[in-house]
Amino acid sequence: MSETAVVEEKTGFSAYLDRRMLRILMLGIISGFPWVLIATALSLWLKEEGLSRSAIGWAGLIFGVYALNWMWAPLVDRIRIPFLTDKIGHRKSWILTMQIIILLCLAAWSVVNPVDNLAVVIGIGLVIAISSATQDITIDALRIEQVGEHESSSMAAGAAIAVAGWWTGYKFGGAIALYVAEYLQAQGHDNYWQLTFLFIFGLVVLFNILLMLIPEVSSAERQRRQLEDQQKLGSKVALPTPVSWFASTILSPLTSFLRKNGMAIGIGILSFIFLFKIGEAFMGKMSIIFYKEIGFSKSDIALYSKTLGWVTTVVFTLIGGWFAMRSGSLKALLIAGIAMAATNVMFSILAWTGKSEWLFALSVVMDDIAAAFATVAFVAFISRLVDRTYTATQYALLASIGTLGRTLLASSSGAMVDWLDGDWGTFFIITALMVIPSLILLWFLKDKINFTAKT
Repeated sequence: MSETAVVEEKTGFSAYLDRRMLRILMLGIISGFPWVLIATALSLWLKEEGLSRSAIGWAGLIFGVYALNWMWAPLVDRIRIPFLTDKIGHRKSWILTMQIIILLCLAAWSVVNPVDNLAVVIGIGLVIAISSATQDITIDALRIEQVGEHESSSMAAGAAIAVAGWWTGYKFGGAIALYVAEYLQAQGHDNYWQLTFLFIFGLVVLFNILLMLIPEVSSAERQRRQLEDQQKLGSKVALPTPVSWFASTILSPLTSFLRKNGMAIGIGILSFIFLFKIGEAFMGKMSIIFYKEIGFSKSDIALYSKTLGWVTTVVFTLIGGWFAMRSGSLKALLIAGIAMAATNVMFSILAWTGKSEWLFALSVVMDDIAAAFATVAFVAFISRLVDRTYTATQYALLASIGTLGRTLLASSSGAMVDWLDGDWGTFFIITALMVIPSLILLWFLKDKINFTAKT
């Protein structure tokens, strides 16, 4: 019996025992780890150097590249990296190239001072974000291609494992970075953040070694279908081969998605994806600043928000994947959206009552449970929508639209807190209300979305 047939029979938690899930976990860790650099480390680094909340919030605009990576995703889907593609595969060659760029950026960060070279620090952060966003294009494609197109249970399980891996890379990696930074600071090193980046450098090297252990399926069939679409487009409008290559690379992934779902439903799906996680992003963008202002130390944040949050997120991501397998990703999205709004209110209570370790821990745990359910349902949802001929491009497009709402709008989160005169409680209430429009939209779309298999 083939591996695909065996996996198709697995449901519930048994789907997590498939050996492909270990590969997907590693890909998730590689994807999540750069956020340690441009979210946790960079934000605290700038905060401790005296930058304002608004300045840190606007510095978060570098995350906007995650909303734009769909623009070059078609090229990542088709352009081969010289030498590397033939040696290690199309997908892995792109990931390795981006990892090398991130390593060079870490080396550069380790020798600069943000007080004297703020523009350089932000510029390097932007390069890290671009490299991370580019590797995510092909990481997601490689992850989806590990699972058969009609293996709905395995796709949900893979989404859960990928999310668990992402949060492991981000939260557990962030905890390590914070502990190392605080230890070096306690040892009297003024450049403790720069030294921390050198430590992270070594972790990235380890990731690249483990990446080589992940097998990659042949791209021959995908290239054949892409060529057919190119030839069809070229014959219809009599385009020269180079022009038809470029036109089909850009247009075919978009037209494929709209043909499958129809124009009206397609636009509705894209609108939901844009709106769903805006409230979570507004809160998340300022959460570490809120923790610092309310009186928690770096080690407190590392323990409650990173370490405890990582354990909670991983566990409930797996439970969320099981729930998505049993009830379907659409129902899981509706429930998760309501849970996200409710948990944001808990941070309002923390803001109004003042520093409380038990309330901080409870708020983090409940928020991570909601985020875990929401993220795994969201990833499973958009993974089911893509055409395998254009896996990287379509997934990047859908994920980028979600990121667009979370980054461009959420970058004003610091300005909102300042406008509220530091009223964190009201700020978190507003973020809770932001999820409502997307849930209304999803309710109207729930019976009209065209999936490859039963949801």
